[in-house]
Amino acid sequence: MTQLSAAQTGTTSGSSDGKTLYGGKGTRRITVRDIAAAKERGEKWPMLTAYDAMTASVFDEAGIPVMLVGDSAGNCHLGYETTVPVTLDEMTMLSAAVVRGTSRALIVGDLPFGSYQEGPVQALRSATRLVKEAGVGAVKLEGGERSHRQIELLVESGIPVMAHIGLTPQSVNAMGYRVQGRGEEAAQQLLRDAKAVQDAGAFAVVLELVPAELAAEVTRVLQIPTVGIGAGAQTDAQVLVWTDMLGLTAGRVPRFVKQYADLREVMKGAAQAFAEDVVGGAFPQEEHSVH
Repeated sequence: MTQLSAAQTGTTSGSSDGKTLYGGKGTRRITVRDIAAAKERGEKWPMLTAYDAMTASVFDEAGIPVMLVGDSAGNCHLGYETTVPVTLDEMTMLSAAVVRGTSRALIVGDLPFGSYQEGPVQALRSATRLVKEAGVGAVKLEGGERSHRQIELLVESGIPVMAHIGLTPQSVNAMGYRVQGRGEEAAQQLLRDAKAVQDAGAFAVVLELVPAELAAEVTRVLQIPTVGIGAGAQTDAQVLVWTDMLGLTAGRVPRFVKQYADLREVMKGAAQAFAEDVVGGAFPQEEHSVH
């Protein structure tokens, strides 16, 4: 399929406020056309995951232009060890909450494992649920050449698709958690995967845990934006799991994560202070009581 340029789609601006993707205060949602225009301008943009309305509303106020309702919710919020057990019902519920909590950001809903692997028809049925029931503006699915037919049918049916290659967490049982694209053969496969999803009509592609030099090459040869996570600084955009970024994740986090706050300690400290006030009789006071 041919990827339309911003000029061909009639887009003259990369955001809902007529200026930039990040930080704008526009009155309409960002669309995939805006994403294409940002690529043409050479504008870099951030993407964060979100799984609930309250958190999403904060990120929307902060000007984050794209939010991914990732199946990483399985690890971060649902208590699963991997993303594999996450269901389409769960993704639909979480995606709907994020949509309700936002007004500007483009919301991308993840298709979970088992919801598109059977083929294009299953993918269309699953993606349609996220669009109709949750209200997402796009969906994401994993796989390069192997997912070409699914992406093509979704795009032909009017559903924008963000692809995901490199480390694909839904395939953890087959590939494990390790860098993808090392060595000449693996690098050539990753390039083929990138070109395949672009040819199928994807509007962007996530590159996860890919050597920086290879990610830069993919970014150079593709017309669609690349979104990096553990893929160096040369991709068009960057995404992080928000619980990693804000220090809520317990234990060790991936090397590519930069923590911008330590919410785990803040929340623990507040919970302990509340508990101590209750046990010691310091809460509630007169001002906290109803008469």
